[in-house]
Amino acid sequence: MSDTQHAPLKHIVILGGGSAGWMAAAALSSLLSPDVTRITLIESDQIGTVGVGEATIPDMINFNRMLGINEAEFLKATNGTFKLGIEFKDWGKLGDSYIHPFGSIGVDMQGIDFHHYWLHNRSSGNSAPLQNYSMCAVAAENGKFTLPDPNPRSPLSHLRYAYHIDATAYARYLRNYAEKRGVTRVEGKVTRVDQQNETGDITTLTLENGQTITGDFFFDCTGFRSLLTEKILDVPFEDWSHWLPCDSAQTVATERVGSLIPYTKATAKTAGWQWRIPTQHRTGNGHIYSSKFMDDAEAKDILMAGLDSQPLSEPRKISFKTGCRETLWNKNCIALGLSAGFLEPLESTSLFLIQQGISRFISLFPSADVSDVVRTEYNKQMRKEFHQVRDFIILHYVATERDDSPFWNYCRTMDIPESLKSKMDLFDKAGRIFRYDDELFSKESWIAVFLGQNIIPDVTDPIVSSLPKAQVDHSLKSMSGAMQQVAQNMPTHEEFLQRYGAAV
Repeated sequence: MSDTQHAPLKHIVILGGGSAGWMAAAALSSLLSPDVTRITLIESDQIGTVGVGEATIPDMINFNRMLGINEAEFLKATNGTFKLGIEFKDWGKLGDSYIHPFGSIGVDMQGIDFHHYWLHNRSSGNSAPLQNYSMCAVAAENGKFTLPDPNPRSPLSHLRYAYHIDATAYARYLRNYAEKRGVTRVEGKVTRVDQQNETGDITTLTLENGQTITGDFFFDCTGFRSLLTEKILDVPFEDWSHWLPCDSAQTVATERVGSLIPYTKATAKTAGWQWRIPTQHRTGNGHIYSSKFMDDAEAKDILMAGLDSQPLSEPRKISFKTGCRETLWNKNCIALGLSAGFLEPLESTSLFLIQQGISRFISLFPSADVSDVVRTEYNKQMRKEFHQVRDFIILHYVATERDDSPFWNYCRTMDIPESLKSKMDLFDKAGRIFRYDDELFSKESWIAVFLGQNIIPDVTDPIVSSLPKAQVDHSLKSMSGAMQQVAQNMPTHEEFLQRYGAAV
């Protein structure tokens, strides 16, 4: 075995800043000694970032903890607020509304999923929505927030949360973190990329000022341009727009107005949907739509009509294609963020997929002579992550009864991946849902969307069905009442922020 198979990576080069680039730089610099492995990040102030992915999921807490970031300091630096889930309006049918909460829904009893008890109670005429039995959803509806209680007997132990943040401020915060740990930032645009003749590995990046930067491993964080992955390595892109037909977004920030709600809003529109993400200093808004079913002018009008405060600028249009690279690690280069693929931010997974790309790399951390086995495993794991998130997002579109526009007629009747179809069929016919391969979304997440969008199973668990209806009704009312009581005693989201992580 040659010495090169044990030699450490001496120089990691990250091309592109933004959330993807600086998340990679921060994570790697927290683990690697600059005396062994240098890290250089190249970015240009002349190239803007998308900067609209301001909502997160709870996994970001783990990423920040890995870096040793203080949560209150992080919230202050990013104008962050807390997020307990997402409210979906008009998705199942016009007039519908439900919350997809973080954390558990109800309490599984006798080893049987809680939603079977809810279905049994529903058949008795109890019309209370499923979210009445989620501590996260109850707190969100009341505008309340506090940190989870470590006591497992407390209803507050079921709280899980994420954040709404200013993504540009987060990248700036991580840049400061990374530079303190030895990361070198280089300003400039790449004009030339050199590769080894024999292997095709990238060797050197040349900037427009003539500076050359040689590395033995590269991260492509150049966004939709995918400068290294697509332009140099010619990695194919797998197009998923036949399942996720939205390809455009109009985005605008507005003045902060009213109390800060601890959840994201996602409201379905004629040919897409509109988001509302509250941070401490402003509200992020965007209208995602399909250009095949709506022109830009109408999309902009819908965005502006749906705002609840004054815009801080003119709306900005972003065009995109939904899908994923066939391989995310090719040669000696990994694509992160938009270079790797794009899944619309309906379930706030953009930063999570970046985080997973970094974590998978760290778990498979290679020597200078990268084995094909390592690359293959990375690509297998990351493709699986993208496919699982894709299926969950498609569910929101296909699980609709809307027939008021050509867009929704298309979504309701489109063919879907077999992996999603089998899940939907099992829930529809048997009321069962299983979690496979450590997938991101829990059983409760799938159930919240299924039932929230009116996919009601044909049957209820036979064991639960045999229980006295009065007994089940009493248990559920006690559970809901306890959660409501706890929520009433919680501070408001704004009160908690003021004493915990108010921005300067």
